[in-house]
Amino acid sequence: MAVSGAPRCGSIRESTNPYENAVQQLEIVADRLGLDEGLLQVLSYPQRELTVNFPVKMDDGTTRVFKGYRVQHNCARGPAKGGIRYSPTAGLDEVRALAMWMTWKCALVSIPFGGAKGGVMCDSRALSLGELERLTRRYTTAISVVLGPNRDIPAPDAGTNPQVMGWIMDTYSMHQGFTVPAVVTGKPISIGGSEGRVEATGRGIVIAAERVAHDLGVRLQDATIAVQGLGNVGAAAASLFAQMGARVVGLCDVQGGVYNEAGVDVQAAIDRTRRGESLQDAGLGDSISSAELLELPVDILVPAATENQITQANAGRVRARAIVEGANGPTTPVADRILCERGVLLVPDILANAGGVIVSYFEWVQDLQSFFWSEVEVNDRMKRMLLQAYDAVAAMAKAEKVNLRTAAYLIGVQRVAEATKVRGIYP
Repeated sequence: MAVSGAPRCGSIRESTNPYENAVQQLEIVADRLGLDEGLLQVLSYPQRELTVNFPVKMDDGTTRVFKGYRVQHNCARGPAKGGIRYSPTAGLDEVRALAMWMTWKCALVSIPFGGAKGGVMCDSRALSLGELERLTRRYTTAISVVLGPNRDIPAPDAGTNPQVMGWIMDTYSMHQGFTVPAVVTGKPISIGGSEGRVEATGRGIVIAAERVAHDLGVRLQDATIAVQGLGNVGAAAASLFAQMGARVVGLCDVQGGVYNEAGVDVQAAIDRTRRGESLQDAGLGDSISSAELLELPVDILVPAATENQITQANAGRVRARAIVEGANGPTTPVADRILCERGVLLVPDILANAGGVIVSYFEWVQDLQSFFWSEVEVNDRMKRMLLQAYDAVAAMAKAEKVNLRTAAYLIGVQRVAEATKVRGIYP
């Protein structure tokens, strides 16, 4: 009997469930790849799902129980790899989808990892530093049965940062009795982190955007850009765009955003966001909502916030000439089809934001070898790998007459499917 739980999507339909959307994206390429039903089922379901409920002592002396997850989607090509997010909406289906997307992403850029993801349902901004540390150490202890430098290697995601990764590494190492830097990536450099890791995802987005600008027939420096989201990814991308001379005309965070046709002062906007201050009363431009930012008339739109931002409801109003997905799953499959029919060039998440996992791979390698590279070496190697993947996707799209997302999935899914078939089913 087939495992229950994974959606059988059939024809493409609008959904706010990220796991349903992830499976729909897989099924879109399944026929083209000739996947039989059994292999499709294998790739549709996570290999392992761990749900944990763990207590944390709060600063006021009370005890709260938090729910967390760690999902490993597929490990046919190597140990599981994927971030950990702290978010009030970090449910199991969201984590399942993120793990699946990571599987295809690692395969697409040819790094020897499978996909995983973790999450804790909490608002990290509402926790004190002490509460955040205690939560992290208890969560790490609860999921440590599946972690390891050759089993599952976490990294930062929404709501987490290098300090959180440092606590994870320390907690795991205390259980082992010796220091294990390679159990996690995105750590502070002082304990085995890699140069260039913090900006890696944002830098990869800029690299992809530069290639997109060329395809649009404009220089990146002459392009207008809007960035939705000023977390680590969006802030790094916006800052690098500004440093390269591109005109960032729209920015927003969770509180709202600004539009300035002459260009927003990116650093001032980032500084305000980090202080928890509103962008809308700072004189940086006209106040706009996050939804309005997605519909600005720009050359390149970078959705770098959360899933399901561009949907069937608003895809017809997107006026960007191209979209470079900084977040995972910001565009639903139905919206994807609408954008394609309208001629909007879209660089999918599993390609556009792969710079982060590429440099995480570099960090893992450096930790295993205890031999570290300069930031210039890291950035150059990441750019080379990302552009190789981009060129392969573009060539596939041209050969198969499909959009870039379908082309990226044809490459990534095929590589995972091949590894799964070659390894076979044990016993």
